[in-house]
Amino acid sequence: MIETNVSRHHETFFQVIQSYYQLTKPRIIPLLLITTAGSMWIAAKGQVDLVLLLVTMTGGTLAAASAQVINCIYDRDIDYEMERTRHRPIPSGKIQPKGALVFAIALAIISFTLLTVFANLLAALLAFAGIVYYVVVYTHWLKRHTTQNIVIGGAAGAIPALVGWAAVTGTLNWGAWVIFASVFLWTPPHFWALALMIRDDYAKVGIPMLPLVVGDPATVKQIWWYTLVTVATTLLLVYPLHDSGIVYFAIASTLGAVFIHKAWRLLQNPEDRTIARQLFLYSISYMMLLCLGMVVDSLPITHHLINAAIAQLHLISSI
Repeated sequence: MIETNVSRHHETFFQVIQSYYQLTKPRIIPLLLITTAGSMWIAAKGQVDLVLLLVTMTGGTLAAASAQVINCIYDRDIDYEMERTRHRPIPSGKIQPKGALVFAIALAIISFTLLTVFANLLAALLAFAGIVYYVVVYTHWLKRHTTQNIVIGGAAGAIPALVGWAAVTGTLNWGAWVIFASVFLWTPPHFWALALMIRDDYAKVGIPMLPLVVGDPATVKQIWWYTLVTVATTLLLVYPLHDSGIVYFAIASTLGAVFIHKAWRLLQNPEDRTIARQLFLYSISYMMLLCLGMVVDSLPITHHLINAAIAQLHLISSI
């Protein structure tokens, strides 16, 4: 009997831990972290301090988790109404809002402390600003009141790129802002493609997502233009900034061409949910691989191999 009670206690404990973990929306966080990593590698010119990387990624994870938990608290009413979110810990009754709020505050404090002590104050302030922006500007002011919720609110998801750059350099220059702008501009086509897929859920709770207000064809046109501008912006790291080189250019150009192609297909078929889903899923891969391209391009070994290849070509041409 004692063993049974202990087993149930352990099961309950792990269920509670799992519920708090789910509050942080863990599937969203890796995409934020990879933009942080890409920014850090470019800022450090491929020679990132691994301890600083670990601390910055941990601090960024905790900051993003804090923002998501507060978002879950604020949106618990509409989460209960939407089929996609009804089983989240708060609307399902597994976690009480007060407990979630204490958890969110603790995450924010630990994040700020870690980044201040082991990175620098600018990185810590930027991460905290990301929490405030996501909660106050996006969740409270924009999400339920304007079709521009994703456009303006996208800045919250782009701030991790600034955090990464600031952690390495202690400052922000044009390279940091171009990466920020790339993520900021990428956010609308990414989320509007999702909104096309689950518009009925948003309609049920009165969230004014663009497809509900202006219709699918107009939304798809916005997706098309934002995609074009996003791809163009990513190339600014190569020219005129010269923060990235030919490897990044090749990766960004290839990924961008596919992104534009998928957006074009959706533009021709605005009612096709399958194409919208393909664009949404690709947009995730696009941003992750783009940031991976930043990392690969910045590595010293990459530059060494390119220089060796150029020297070999010169040797061959001189024969």
